[in-house]
Amino acid sequence: MIGRLSGTLLEKNPPQILLDVQGVGYEVDVPMSTFYNLPALNEKVVLHTHFVVREDAQLLYGFATHEERVAFRQLLKIGGVGPKLALSVLSGLSIADLAAAVANKDAGRLTKIPGVGKKTAERLLLELQGKFNVSVAGSTQGAASTSSASDIVNALLALGYNEKEADWAAKQLSKDADVSGGIRQALKLLSKA
Repeated sequence: MIGRLSGTLLEKNPPQILLDVQGVGYEVDVPMSTFYNLPALNEKVVLHTHFVVREDAQLLYGFATHEERVAFRQLLKIGGVGPKLALSVLSGLSIADLAAAVANKDAGRLTKIPGVGKKTAERLLLELQGKFNVSVAGSTQGAASTSSASDIVNALLALGYNEKEADWAAKQLSKDADVSGGIRQALKLLSKA
């Protein structure tokens, strides 16, 4: 019903934003991947949306890219996966990382996402097999290919950051950063994000 919104960003309260579209304020839930790429307040933003009608609520979910919305809809088709869990999956993994986890049948990567247990991860892997046309070769590690970078990512995961945040922070660091210094720099980056 509502497929796209274009308006002014009024509020950002993760995971929800308030978008003014010609005088009407829409509350939209967005995955963290979209949230991190939003412009400053009072700037224009365009979101691809998915409208959910339930007995007790009408909810609007927004995505920065068409691909994110397609992935969200694929997740909703899976039994036992509702909008909140689908949003959580897209907040924890980029589409390329999700495609890589599905292609590699990596249930462990999915269970790191809050709300995804072992059975749900196995169901996701089974149901999503062959649903993504994303090239996954080399997309999952990027700058985190060195052992110190993977140690930094693991430390950030242990501190409670999700995999997407940890990977993003690790990619911002220089390739030759030592573990303790890299962790400090990554924490500074994440506190500013």
